[in-house]
Amino acid sequence: MEVIICSTAADAGRVAAGKVAQVAKARGPEVVIGFSTGSSPLATYADLTRRIDSGELDLSQAWGFALDEYVGLEPGHPESYAEVIRTTVTEPLRMNPERVFTPNGFAENLQTAGPEYEEQIRAAGGIDVQILGVGANGHIGFNEPGSSLASRTRIKTLTTQTRQDNSRFFASIDDVPRHCLTQGLGTIMEAKNVVLVAQGEGKADAIAGLVEGPVGSGCPGSVLQFHPSVTIVLDEAAAARLERADHYRETFEHKPQWQRFE
Repeated sequence: MEVIICSTAADAGRVAAGKVAQVAKARGPEVVIGFSTGSSPLATYADLTRRIDSGELDLSQAWGFALDEYVGLEPGHPESYAEVIRTTVTEPLRMNPERVFTPNGFAENLQTAGPEYEEQIRAAGGIDVQILGVGANGHIGFNEPGSSLASRTRIKTLTTQTRQDNSRFFASIDDVPRHCLTQGLGTIMEAKNVVLVAQGEGKADAIAGLVEGPVGSGCPGSVLQFHPSVTIVLDEAAAARLERADHYRETFEHKPQWQRFE
């Protein structure tokens, strides 16, 4: 696990985008990228857009898979993750919409929607690089505390804290769905590379648990300690409670040139 501490949220987005771009260029035109919603990856998407606009990167033939989707919203609802991914990822990154997927939270048979999404990911060759944020309670995707570390794409019930955190996107917390369809922790762990971005003091406790705490379902993101290729990109506020922050800074400062990507 590589931990990179940046001065600002914008810098964190730029560095995270650099890692994603490195994987995409190495993999080739049909790279498979996992996309997260929420505020954490927005600066990363903005920098990827800059790279595409400048001709540095081309994702027109790439595949995209979103982490999760609400259950209970109408198709086309502006806060459905299908719409959020369309407006923040597919269109600005000039991706082919026929190659970008979200879990089908609108399916009539939700029992089969999870396995069907897993099959779509396998058919594309698996995720080459998964972009993640993290919730204040340590969840990645919508895998709330208590989730199985081996879980697959399935229906989950959102905690009150997560619904409160997400209520800023809705008229009130009563409008936030109680259920979602999310990739499982086991699914996320099969990505070949993971890039997690976090900003702000509100994520500091979650990051400390994820990076330096014991691995366990109480902090679902801590399972990433077992992943062979994880890059954690933070601003100073999100890194505030890391005990080994100085070591991470020193390690990154003296990283060999051939290993750099920012």
